[in-house]
Amino acid sequence: MKLSILDQSPVYTGMSAEEALQASLNLAQLGEKYGYTRFWLTEHHDIDGLASTAPEVLLAFIGAQTSRIRLGSGAVLLPHYKPYKVAEVFHTLATLFPGRIDLGIGRAPGGSAEVTMALNDNFMQKVYEMPDRLEEVLHLIHNDFPEEHPYSKINALPLPNIPPEPWLLGTSKKSARLAARNGMAYAFGQFMSDEDGDNILQTYLNEFLPKGNMEKPMALITVNVVCSESAEEAKDIVLRQGLWQILRTYRSKPSFPTHNEYTNYRFNEKERSIVDSILNKTIYGTPEEVINVLTKLANQTSVSEVMISTYASSLEERIKSYQLIGQALK
Repeated sequence: MKLSILDQSPVYTGMSAEEALQASLNLAQLGEKYGYTRFWLTEHHDIDGLASTAPEVLLAFIGAQTSRIRLGSGAVLLPHYKPYKVAEVFHTLATLFPGRIDLGIGRAPGGSAEVTMALNDNFMQKVYEMPDRLEEVLHLIHNDFPEEHPYSKINALPLPNIPPEPWLLGTSKKSARLAARNGMAYAFGQFMSDEDGDNILQTYLNEFLPKGNMEKPMALITVNVVCSESAEEAKDIVLRQGLWQILRTYRSKPSFPTHNEYTNYRFNEKERSIVDSILNKTIYGTPEEVINVLTKLANQTSVSEVMISTYASSLEERIKSYQLIGQALK
């Protein structure tokens, strides 16, 4: 089983955005040290506590200071951008870091309605056009437009020796079928979906159509994971994450609650259900317990790779979680 990392460049209390971006580099270097396969960065806009708004820029910074781990976007929000520019950017990255670049593509807005308006004059129309825009990106990446296409005579320069690896990120059968129909890799976001991941991934695997260099389907599943030296400590981190999510509805920039704050907080019924939902959606425990659950999940969903997203009360706890898992897998 391969393991990978999904990072949002969280800005913890008392931390600057510069320090958060530096922490993303440090996490990528740790991932490389412990044998993680990929390091992907999310794209979010004007969300308090998250510094990854331009993953393509941060990927260049990280690529220059790592040597083996694959680097990618999780994901470029395609409705906001012209496919040609996306191809140019990721061709440049693939030229600088041969054989290491993934182009993860998604269609979420990535921020509030106001932010979406600032990024895009007609977001819903661009979402509707997503299948055509995705196909255009793939033709640009593979440099294989049909002769009759108006873009057949243009190139998204520079053309790398090894093109970026295209992935479609999604949470539904619709996205699974779109990835399968286009012969591209698929990443299912279990961590942000209530859907049956097993069923959706099987849809992708069963309906995959080979195209270009992709002769066989390739899929991964992304899950929330917290690992600590004791199961009790890991559970405590997850529970406090639940309270943090609740506090965000009342405070613009809440600090991550302490154990005592969680213990003394009086939850109403709705708030308790939020905490329970986060607990149920998170894989947590000791390194051995986490690896066992991840292995079972990979076998159940017929994927060979699991991508981990970790929230914790501090950068140190977050780094330690990835480190413990990496050490256990070696």
